[in-house]
Amino acid sequence: MIGLIVARSKNNVIGKNGEIPWKIKGEQKQFRELTTGNVVVMGRKSYEEIGHPLPNRKNIIVSKSRNFTGENLITVGSLQEAIAISRGENIYVSGGYGLFKEAIPLADKMYITEVDMVVEDGDVFFPEFDSSEFDLTIGETEGNDIKYTRTVYTRKVKGDNYDKDTCDRK
Repeated sequence: MIGLIVARSKNNVIGKNGEIPWKIKGEQKQFRELTTGNVVVMGRKSYEEIGHPLPNRKNIIVSKSRNFTGENLITVGSLQEAIAISRGENIYVSGGYGLFKEAIPLADKMYITEVDMVVEDGDVFFPEFDSSEFDLTIGETEGNDIKYTRTVYTRKVKGDNYDKDTCDRK
């Protein structure tokens, strides 16, 4: 299974000045629950923002300019390489924009937390996608000061419908 996991604002912002533009208690709970024990694929900038490997999961960093190594930490040159070395495992792509854009056509599911706020001057946005290719499940709304709603987009075409070597949809 290839999944994307992201939180975005009402105006589709996912980043501002190299950071996630909100700190909402409990918002990252779903991320931990879904990714623990699985594979997390992220770009170099996303990894550098976190600053360390995420515990209890395989961390794969896609970078052509830096090499990160360590316990449960691998660097690869492409999303295709990350998928190839993770065959048979659940893969969660967690940013940034370039990886999301490349992974959307491959995604079986997208876990999108819709944050009920507008971020002015955001500089990283979640890529546009054809929502008609997915079934949408709207989950719970939570949060005290800033509300957020869990959504899951599940691709309508079921099964192993992409070529794992080329990462093209069949």
